[in-house]
Amino acid sequence: MRRILTASALAVCAGAALLPAAAQKQGEGQITVGVQLVLLEVTVKDKSGKVMDGLDKNDFIVREDGAEQRVATFSRDELPLDVALVVDTSASIRPFFSQLQGATASALRALKPDDSVSLFTFSSQVEQRTALTKDRKAIASQLEDLTMGGSTNINGAMAEAATALVRESPDGRHVIILVSDNVATDNGGIGPIDVTDRVVASGATVYSLKVPGENPLSDRVIAKTIKGLINVPKLVDLTGGEVFDVEKMGSLDAAFGALIQRIKTRYTLGYYPGHANANQLLHKVDVQLAASFGKRGQNYEILSRSQYFAAPSAH
Repeated sequence: MRRILTASALAVCAGAALLPAAAQKQGEGQITVGVQLVLLEVTVKDKSGKVMDGLDKNDFIVREDGAEQRVATFSRDELPLDVALVVDTSASIRPFFSQLQGATASALRALKPDDSVSLFTFSSQVEQRTALTKDRKAIASQLEDLTMGGSTNINGAMAEAATALVRESPDGRHVIILVSDNVATDNGGIGPIDVTDRVVASGATVYSLKVPGENPLSDRVIAKTIKGLINVPKLVDLTGGEVFDVEKMGSLDAAFGALIQRIKTRYTLGYYPGHANANQLLHKVDVQLAASFGKRGQNYEILSRSQYFAAPSAH
C-alpha cells in the first residue's frame, strides 16, 4: 500500500481534512485530526443486484486497518450533497449530446432541493461553468450552447472537480458524476496517481454515466498507447461508486434516473477511529454486514470507499 502522497494531493488533503467541530457535527466531509469523524457512503445489494433497504446501524460492521470500529452515526441520505457534474464535450460525444441535455435536466430535478451542483465540461481543456449552486436552471442553461470537439481529457476533469469540491465545500458530502464514453485520449499533463490522490482526498464517491461514443477503431487503438490515462472503472470502484452504461440500460433517461436514485438510497455510516499509528496518512476501510446476512461477495455486495487520507498529526 502506498503511504506517500504527491504534493498536490497533500494540499487537497489538508484542505479537506481539517474540519471544524461544527462541520463534523453535521456528519459531512472527510477527516480531522484528534476528534475525527470518518464518514462512509454505503450502498448494499443482495445477490440478485437489488438494493437492500431497511437496514440499521447494528447490521453493519466497519473495520479500519483491520480493527473493528463502533458506528457512531447512521442515516439514509438525509444530509445535503455537493455534486460535481463533469460532462464530456469531446468530438466523440457529438452525436449523442442533444439527448444528453434533456436527460441531464430531468436528472437534476430528481436531486433533493438542498443538494448543490457544480458543472464542469471538458474536451482537451477543462472548464468549470458554475460553482456549487442549488439553481437547477443555471446548470441546464449552461448545457444549451456548447461547442463540441477536441480530445478527451478525463484526468484533468476529475482532478479539477475534486479540487473544486474541497475548495467550495470542505465539509460537504461529495459526489462526482462523470458523463463520458470513458475513452480517454489526453492525460492533461496530470498522472493517474495524482488524479486518484485528489479524488480520494476529497472524499468523493465517483459515479460514471457511460454514454455511447463515436470512436473509430484507430482512435481506440491510439488511446491505448497513450501513457498515464486514468482507468475510470477502477476509480469508480475505489470510491464506492458505480458505472451506469447507457447501452446496457436502454436509454439515457433510464441510466441517469437509476444513477440519481442510487445516490439517494445510500446509507451514511460515521465512526471515530482510534489510530494505532497517528502519523499514518492512508487508512484502509472495510464494511460488511453482520454474520446473519451471509458472506460479502456471495450473499450480498457492498459499495463503499476502501481507503481515505487522514491529515498528519500536529505536534
